[in-house]
Amino acid sequence: MTASSSFPRDNGGVTTSDRSRTLSATAPATASATEAASAVEEGARAVEAPANENRSTTPKSDAFRSQIMRGWAERDEPLPEARVSVPTAAAHRDAISARHRGARLVIPAGSLKQRSNDTDYRFRAHSAFSQLTGWGSDAEPGAVLVLDPVDDGHDATLYFRERAGRDSDEFYANSEIGEFWIGPRPSLAQTAADLDVAARDLAEFSELGLVTDARTLVLREADAALTARVDEARRTMSLPDAEFDELLADDALLAQDLSELRLVKDAYEIGQMREAVAATAAGFDDIVAALAQASAHPRGERIVEGVFQQRARLEGNDVGYDTIAASGSHACILHWTKNTGAVRAGELILVDAGVEVDSLFTADITRTIPVTGRFSEEQRLVYEIVLEAADAAFAIVRPGITFRTIHDTAMEVIAKRTQELGMPLGVGETDPAEQLYRRYMVHGTSHHLGIDVHDCAKARRELYLDGVLEAGMVFTIEPGLYLQPDDLTVPEQLRGIGVRIEDDILVTADGAENLSSAIPRTVADVESWFASLHGE
Repeated sequence: MTASSSFPRDNGGVTTSDRSRTLSATAPATASATEAASAVEEGARAVEAPANENRSTTPKSDAFRSQIMRGWAERDEPLPEARVSVPTAAAHRDAISARHRGARLVIPAGSLKQRSNDTDYRFRAHSAFSQLTGWGSDAEPGAVLVLDPVDDGHDATLYFRERAGRDSDEFYANSEIGEFWIGPRPSLAQTAADLDVAARDLAEFSELGLVTDARTLVLREADAALTARVDEARRTMSLPDAEFDELLADDALLAQDLSELRLVKDAYEIGQMREAVAATAAGFDDIVAALAQASAHPRGERIVEGVFQQRARLEGNDVGYDTIAASGSHACILHWTKNTGAVRAGELILVDAGVEVDSLFTADITRTIPVTGRFSEEQRLVYEIVLEAADAAFAIVRPGITFRTIHDTAMEVIAKRTQELGMPLGVGETDPAEQLYRRYMVHGTSHHLGIDVHDCAKARRELYLDGVLEAGMVFTIEPGLYLQPDDLTVPEQLRGIGVRIEDDILVTADGAENLSSAIPRTVADVESWFASLHGE
């Protein structure tokens, strides 16, 4: 997926010892003590459930309640073995503990988000919560990880709502957690064994003295209602505005630190990236095989989106982000996700898609494919410029270079080749520092990738754009050329052609590995790929 900018947001590098520096550029984290008060009311509203009593037919008689709670067979529910993500999650907890000694850390999973009336979006836990627990697609809404300070670090406790037993009417009457409605939920004991972390009922969390016996920090963006509760507890202590704002700065620092801890992946995390890429490769095979079907439908881009979505749900949790299926001139729209257009013979289709596996790690890959299997002369010309830029950027990747250099290297190719095409804004005709050739590629060449598609987004600039590459980093390389259909600076025969090639790159001890290289990239390989999947 295209990077939002060549220059990731500078989050100010707030540290505990330097409170005067700018807070992380997110609205909740920059709220003053006065603004936080209004957030309490917003948070309270966020947890109100839609009222449906006017259409409920659930029996309420004592006789029914007594009858439905009897006659169930005993269940054999052995405790599970700890999942493979446990050591990685524990290492992340140890690392964040070392950065925040003496503070209580509150990391919510987040809550269900309303889609319409009483219909919610499929739940996905906040990435930092999964980072610290190892709980992926099966995480429980409303769960909260608390790291309580102790002499040698922190003790971790996972709070979530215990499942509704058959001695409670919730198991048949509560559509959010009832087994009749959503199926069996894990018990506290099962989850404690599964994640190798202490688990307690969420009701006990509400009784905690959140900020009375330790400086409490909260991951603000994960759960608005819980953040409002923490701020309200802080306000009851009648803190001066300066001290309140200091806590907000520490909240921002917590988010920044969690992001930076994901910059380098361990063996488990790299393995998850490989699984996500493999599933995504299968999805791209599905797309190429379905192009004839897509061409027969007036909204053929939706066919492309749909076949990839099917693969994502079969082999993973979901898509890692909204699939871009951009045919023809739609490929010149960087984040075209409406996918309402036709897929026409003779055009290219740019597909930017990634499977998010059950651990929540996602791939992010783009291929630009001729709809009928053969590039025209003009399409080939643009495609090979982009491929040259991608290959040049990949060739320099190794530990010790700066992240920025990847982008600069790709852009040198884009600048030179656009000038050779006769476009009037190339290098040599104006001050190179003005980067006027960026008209044809306004986005950045790379972004970190992992449990978020734009992973590590809150990391400081000096560790991201200006950061030095280390073995274990995973990021995209994704140059493109977007020659708008109405751009008079572009040769007429090239207008309306959009091309992006995006691969997922792992930095190794002595170089780099293209994790997605098995998905065809060269003109010849793309054409052979199409032919093989269409029996040609």
